[in-house]
Amino acid sequence: MFKKIGRNDLCWCGSHKKYKKCHAEFDNKVEVYKLQGHIVPSREMIKTPDQIAGIRESGKINIAVLDAVEEYIEEGITTDDIDKLVYQKTKELGGVPAQLGYQGFPKSVCTSVNEQVCHGIPSKNVVLCNRDIINVDVSTIYKGYFSDSSRMFCIGDVDEKKEKLVRVAWECIDLGLKQVRPWSFLGDMGQVVHEHAIKNGYSVVKDIGGHGIGLGFHEDPWVSYVSKKNTEMLMVPGMIFTIEPMVNMGTDEIFLDEENGWTIYTADGKLSAQWEVMVLVTDDGYEVLAY
Repeated sequence: MFKKIGRNDLCWCGSHKKYKKCHAEFDNKVEVYKLQGHIVPSREMIKTPDQIAGIRESGKINIAVLDAVEEYIEEGITTDDIDKLVYQKTKELGGVPAQLGYQGFPKSVCTSVNEQVCHGIPSKNVVLCNRDIINVDVSTIYKGYFSDSSRMFCIGDVDEKKEKLVRVAWECIDLGLKQVRPWSFLGDMGQVVHEHAIKNGYSVVKDIGGHGIGLGFHEDPWVSYVSKKNTEMLMVPGMIFTIEPMVNMGTDEIFLDEENGWTIYTADGKLSAQWEVMVLVTDDGYEVLAY
C-alpha cells in the first residue's frame, strides 16, 4: 500500500528523522489493518507536524470569526449582514473566506435557517425573526491552510422543541468526539452519533457527511454519521476531518433547491440542526482545531 522506504532513509512525514525511528512501525501497523480488510488512510491524509501547525492557525481564525458572529447575531439582521461580517472579519485577521467562489458559491458563509439543512445562501431578503434557528458555517484559508466549523444560534424566544433539537445536535458532536482515538474507526463515531439522534426521536441525514480538510477544502475521507462500529476508515494520528451530523426533526430525506443549485432542505419541511467541529487525531485521542 505504501511506497517502500529504506529504514535509514528520511521519513516520508517530513520530520527529518530516519524512517526506522519515525513512521516504520506506524506503517507496519496500518498494513496489518489493511490485510484484515479494513479501509486505511493514504499517506496524503496524514498531516505532517508543520502542516498541522498551519492548519491550527487557520482554525484559530475560523473560531474568531464565529465568535464575532455570536456577538453580532440577533433578531432583525439579515443573513446578508452576517455574510458581510464574516468577510470583513476574516480579511481583518489575514484570512480568506474559503466558501467565496468555491465551485461558484456566491457568498463568504453558509447561513441555513430552520428547515434548511445546509448551504443556505445569505440574502438581504432573509431577516432573522424571533424563534428562528440558524446554522452559520464558516470556512477559512490562511497561508494556504483550510479550516471549517459551524455553530447553531437560537434567535429570541425559541420554544422547547427547537431548543431540544439544537441541544441534541450538539450532544451528538460531543459523543462523537469521545470516539475519536487512534487505531479505532470512523464508524465508531458514526454509530454513537446516529444512536443518540434516534434515541431522541430524530433522524440523521445519510446523503451528506463530513470530510477531510487541511491542505484542501474537501479532502478524503468522506465521513458518515449513520455508520457502524468497527467499519469505515481506520483513524490514525495526523488525520484531520470534520464531525458535522445534520440532525432532522422529521425524515432524513432531503432535496436540493434547483433554482439556486446549493441550498438543501428537509423533504418534510421540518427543522434541521447542525454543528461542525474540525478534529485532529492525536497519539492519544483528539484535538479540536475549530468549533
